[in-house]
Amino acid sequence: MSTFVDVILPVPLAGHFTYSLPASLISLAKAGCRVVVPFGNKRTTTGLIAHIHQTQPEGVELKEVLSIVDASPIVLPAQLALWQWMADYYLCSIGEVFKAALPGKLKGVSSTLHTPLSTLHSPLTLPLLSPAQSSALSQIQEQWQQHAVCLLHGVTSSGKTELYMHLIAEALASGQQVLYLLPEIVLTSQLTSRLQAVFGNRLGVYHSKFSDKVRGEVWQQQLSDAPYDIIVGVRSSVFLPFQRLGLVIVDEEHEANFKQQDPAPRYNARNVAIMMAARTGARVLLGTATPSFESYFNARTGKYGLVTLTERYGQVSLPEVEIVDTMELRRKRLMQGAFSPRLLEQMHDALDRGRQVILFQNRRGYAPHITCHICGWVPRCPRCDVSLVLHAGANRMTCHYCGWSATVPAQCPNCENTDLRSHGFGTERIEDEVQAAFPKARVARMDLDTTKTRSAYEDIIRRFSLGETDILVGTQMVTKGLDFENVSVVGILSADTMLNQSDFRAYERSFQMLSQVAGRAGRRQEQGKVILQTMSAFLPLLQQVTNNDYISMYQEQMLERRQFSYPPFTRLVFVYLRHRHLSEVELLARETALRLRHLFGTRVLGPDEPPVGRIAGQYLRRMMIKLEPSLPLQQVKQRLWQTRQELLTMKTFTAAHIYFDVDPL
Repeated sequence: MSTFVDVILPVPLAGHFTYSLPASLISLAKAGCRVVVPFGNKRTTTGLIAHIHQTQPEGVELKEVLSIVDASPIVLPAQLALWQWMADYYLCSIGEVFKAALPGKLKGVSSTLHTPLSTLHSPLTLPLLSPAQSSALSQIQEQWQQHAVCLLHGVTSSGKTELYMHLIAEALASGQQVLYLLPEIVLTSQLTSRLQAVFGNRLGVYHSKFSDKVRGEVWQQQLSDAPYDIIVGVRSSVFLPFQRLGLVIVDEEHEANFKQQDPAPRYNARNVAIMMAARTGARVLLGTATPSFESYFNARTGKYGLVTLTERYGQVSLPEVEIVDTMELRRKRLMQGAFSPRLLEQMHDALDRGRQVILFQNRRGYAPHITCHICGWVPRCPRCDVSLVLHAGANRMTCHYCGWSATVPAQCPNCENTDLRSHGFGTERIEDEVQAAFPKARVARMDLDTTKTRSAYEDIIRRFSLGETDILVGTQMVTKGLDFENVSVVGILSADTMLNQSDFRAYERSFQMLSQVAGRAGRRQEQGKVILQTMSAFLPLLQQVTNNDYISMYQEQMLERRQFSYPPFTRLVFVYLRHRHLSEVELLARETALRLRHLFGTRVLGPDEPPVGRIAGQYLRRMMIKLEPSLPLQQVKQRLWQTRQELLTMKTFTAAHIYFDVDPL
């Protein structure tokens, strides 16, 4: 009887591809092993065996597997099952999941299993817990008796990491493995040193700043007889093989960085980790000072357990937040540049006392754009519908969507005037102005431009931790759980950037980001000070940030969410349509909307133009589908996928792209 294999290929096409297996390879084939197969015209590719069977497809001439790469599987059965769930849930092909999951080293045919590293089981030293932490630890363990997932809502600097370490130690003592997820690569450096001091080299780290070779070795280590007991990493860590997973910790669970935006699969690593844990019987702890509404709703309604930690470690007070009305200051001409007099005063005081300062501006570059002072010309990206961001240090104008870049012109191409002026403030300009205002201060900047390599961001954090930097200017990177004991002042330079976004999550995200960055101040002996500069000082949200009043903010926003049918009361699916010609994408949008409204009625909103209507030369249109929880979600998604397939097989739309974003953030 002939033998066949269903193979996953790293292509955006639905389903598996069936090949016949030569007799010489039958004994070598196992699910989870890589194979080299012919694909397309005169080319070969590396795929992964999903199933081995004796059922020959009818009416199809099958090609043969050319070779088997691995002596043993590199993907475990539980991973294959999770990949299929991800493809079904996030409306993409399993080939796209395969492509995202494996490090590049394992996608080719030349890699071989390395000799496993010896894993030293160093003695554990349990940091001492405060009474509040001890109580929270007991409550978490109690909640796990009833709920597989527990939300730890602990204020900033309440000592959540110490709780995590105790729970990790308990898991290791039971012979279990631990996955510790973080939203940002920049957090791994500081955390890893703390964990290694306790757990030694039982700890592995996994993220994209490591070389492809290193990530491949971590993957193979996890398949060996001596895997890492603890993996610390960002969202891609959910793809790693775990043989005895017992605990998943998702730190800063509210962070949007857990969501993959492009390319597919557009997954949320927090939710995938919860599903992975459910399939293996592992427990999950979600930790944050500012929970996502979905997680807090699940905790309040009994789906998750809930534990609160309301006091900072060492009983240090939460920082004092002072709101500064920059509109009033500018009207009275009392504010020049980016810094209010009050912020400058507090910075001088902190530096005089040998303390440190963090300044938060959620825009990188020197300025959001430049203009001609005579004719008003603004340089725009030729491929995207956005203005170019000025990066003065490199004398470049750059698109932050597609990466297109050009030298800053000496004169306006429209009127040939040489008076080109920058407008607004990015982190690069803030850094320059800080250095001018505080010439003796040691200033550093942390954003995507200064942290392109692992050594770069590690060096920035190390120097600031050691007190070798006085003032740290940064984007949202500085808001995500970094622990600096000598910071006494935090300046939030423009809260309005987030508040003015046209998104139903704008207030939730603004509260989270402002509260998180405020929480970097005064984390040890003394109360910190936060100067929050805004042109919208009247907004209730800012008072809620000042009072650290998450509950009021949550309750107010949930009333609106319920009234207008937004998550967590509905599930959202965005349908994106893309084509290089505007007329074609508009025709596709009309046809898609017609078909979807036939299926889902008034649940379909749009089509409309997203905030950026053209990216990398492709025009975009978007539709939103609101799905009430009672709908059979899998059937809905099957209809969506079927509609997509029908449209893309039409001759008119063969050059179009249709893709989905499930549970968008």
